[in-house]
Amino acid sequence: MTSEHGFELVVFDCDGVLVDSEVIAVRVDQRVLADLSWDLELDEIVERFVGRSEAQFVASVEQHLGIRLADGWDQEYGRWYQDAFERGLEAVDGIEEALDRLRLPHCVASSGSHEKMHRTLGKTGLLYRFQGRLFSATDVANGKPAPDLFLHAARRLSTAPERCAVVEDSAYGVQAARAAGMHVFAYAGGVTPAARLAGPGTTVFSDMRQLPGLIAAGRPA
Repeated sequence: MTSEHGFELVVFDCDGVLVDSEVIAVRVDQRVLADLSWDLELDEIVERFVGRSEAQFVASVEQHLGIRLADGWDQEYGRWYQDAFERGLEAVDGIEEALDRLRLPHCVASSGSHEKMHRTLGKTGLLYRFQGRLFSATDVANGKPAPDLFLHAARRLSTAPERCAVVEDSAYGVQAARAAGMHVFAYAGGVTPAARLAGPGTTVFSDMRQLPGLIAAGRPA
């Protein structure tokens, strides 16, 4: 039984919320884009791509360069990401403590593929916490900032959208949660500045250890 402002399900993004992958990924993104003749600063990459799906990344590259990338274009680049994650990927600071204290059902709804989630969550020892409750942008027609993925996760777990709390770290993810009618707890301890996350229906915080208490307090009136 929940209070008027209580939650029944916590929906976590993966990259930058559970696994500290965004700092690593944007640096590899910069190398990949430069190799494709598109030079961007790291903050531009964060603004354009963090929180979006691989398909959206590819579409943006093709549009900017005015070309169609051939099948298998990313095979070599995939090894760049994999090598970087193998060397440096860790769980987000404080997330294991937060999950230990969380008393509500929880799942993952990520712009990444199922394969990527299994790899990164497995590498950081978090996969067992979410087995059978992983949802990907590849499961729906439209990725973030559309609400489709969050609504899909809520439906699959039989929870009304207004009873869902979303934990996100990207501007696109925050937009998607708002569009789904879900309250969003926006983690500002990653690569996206707090000012880009703030707004209606959003609680911005910077330490994952704060999360259980914030969620327990419920949706602000």
